[in-house]
Amino acid sequence: MSVYTSVSRQQLERFLQPFEVGRVESFVGISAGIINSNYFLDTARGRYVLTLFETLGFDEVPFFLDLTAFLATRQLPCAAPIPDRNGICLHELNARPTALVMRLEGNSVTLPHATQCLEVGHFMGRMHSLTPHFTGQRPSTEHSLQWCLQQATALQPRVAREDWALLQEELDYEQQQPREELPSGIIHSDLFRDNALFAGDQLTGVLDFYCACHGSFLYDLAVAVNDWCQGDPALTRALLHGYQQARSVSAAETACWPAMLRAAALRFWLSRLVNQHFPKAGELTHVKVPHVFRDLLRHHVAQGARLREPWFQAPDCRAQ
Repeated sequence: MSVYTSVSRQQLERFLQPFEVGRVESFVGISAGIINSNYFLDTARGRYVLTLFETLGFDEVPFFLDLTAFLATRQLPCAAPIPDRNGICLHELNARPTALVMRLEGNSVTLPHATQCLEVGHFMGRMHSLTPHFTGQRPSTEHSLQWCLQQATALQPRVAREDWALLQEELDYEQQQPREELPSGIIHSDLFRDNALFAGDQLTGVLDFYCACHGSFLYDLAVAVNDWCQGDPALTRALLHGYQQARSVSAAETACWPAMLRAAALRFWLSRLVNQHFPKAGELTHVKVPHVFRDLLRHHVAQGARLREPWFQAPDCRAQ
């Protein structure tokens, strides 16, 4: 959630004319994140987030707005889009597709504990149980194996020799992993700590569905476990337990778990390397360090089949 496209106060007030949100009280850009331009907006009638989509076209954005509306109406804590007086949610501002969404209360956590991880897992299980009933479709292209191979080729001259060797070994391993039969549907695919809000131990909101697409539920879960748990067995047990409270997993999924953790670590290591070496210019930008996922990938490779153990162990959520 960086700011690449600036919006003046006059432009904002003109944009808000079709909405019934009252006068503007404050308006400030959000510096975290790396995909869209986002602003916090407080008005006389509520608190909102204004999003200008930097990479998605006008024909692509409705999928995401429909998805968050679908989940919000089913009592999942996510920010539904705000329609104008005519019931329209998608607008244009500075030649960008733009939407106004409700701002959720709470704060992101830097060092989550087991109870918060359980909450995140339960959210994901509920979402994965619901999205097969969502009619919208968006194929997965970003972070696919083909994407990984292309990005690795572009990065070869820019990464250290030992990193390149690890990338090559992991890409070879990835190409040997069959996963076509795993349960799938619409996934979040980016449920990191900075995309969730908490009030104490209660999950109050999940943000940034703009990477959502059709994919493996297990991959989505691995992305979350990698960031929220970072190899910690107790946190992993809690998150997986919360997930299983809402959705049962198959034997095939637990068998593939070590490989999927490695796949998720590889994709986000590559993604951060791309953002580091081929940055997009922005007024406010926040580039995340790549080595976190490189080191996590090494951890997963070393752990091997032991990575399956948390699926079969009860969590301890007493420690905070």
